[in-house]
Amino acid sequence: MRLRSPDAIEALRLAVHSGPSYVLSMAHETPTLDGLTVLSFESRRAVEIAELIRRYGGEPMSAPALREVALADNRDALEYVADLEAGKVDVVVLMTGVGLRSLAKSVEPQWPADRLAAALRRTTLVARGPKPVAALRELGLQPDVTVPEPNTWHELLATIDERLPVQGKRVAIQEYGITNRELIDGLTARGATVRRVRIYEWALPEDLSPLRKAIAALIDGKVDVALFTSATQVYHLFHVAENESPGSGEVLQKAFAKVVVGSIGPVCSEALREHRLAVDFTPPHPKMGPLVGEAARVAAMRLQSKLAAG
Repeated sequence: MRLRSPDAIEALRLAVHSGPSYVLSMAHETPTLDGLTVLSFESRRAVEIAELIRRYGGEPMSAPALREVALADNRDALEYVADLEAGKVDVVVLMTGVGLRSLAKSVEPQWPADRLAAALRRTTLVARGPKPVAALRELGLQPDVTVPEPNTWHELLATIDERLPVQGKRVAIQEYGITNRELIDGLTARGATVRRVRIYEWALPEDLSPLRKAIAALIDGKVDVALFTSATQVYHLFHVAENESPGSGEVLQKAFAKVVVGSIGPVCSEALREHRLAVDFTPPHPKMGPLVGEAARVAAMRLQSKLAAG
């Protein structure tokens, strides 16, 4: 039974008038998404997250909101690796594992993996979480500094303050699709000379029809739960909505009042709040599996509360 069916709404009214104890009795004893339509904006792992949603009994709706695009001109990447090899970079901040793998692919065959690894080894390597650590290991490298969860720019700067003063250092940031101005400004304020290394960027999907269908489903009240796994998904969702017709972005914002919103972590949550969306839950760890698991644990009750408020 879908929570938006007439019987479910009537049951919800009864729950609201009967008080908190009745509402609690309606909660599932085991985590489940049974009867809920769950919208995901994941691209690279769309099939995996859909399968996770099904395992918890939910009905997945997939609307990939971005695609990774390698930069066509790799001259900057070649110049960057040459500077690494020449000792002209003191600190490398790795924002994502995909960025490092893209760099390695971009500079071949001029710099094969062993030569790239040797160039990186000349620097102090800062990894923003486990994914860059895994990519470094593929090159036979270990990070000198690892940023703890939730791996935002706040933790990155705090870790640098504690373990790696950057006054007078030449710091290269390997970006992950978007530029983090707060991180750049923070490093500059600490006396570093900052260099952006853009290896790939996020673009809209070539086929926008799934995203447009998702926007229509959200506005029509056909989505119960929406899962966001990156900040860029939020920006692209509203970009597409606002380009559909004047005022669609505002209509979409209002539609989210009746949708349970899950965010993978703080960076994503910040983007959601920028668009005036309430974040209903985040997972204990910023990973896809815990995100879906947390949705199964809390979504039904949160949706009941939202419909009651509506």
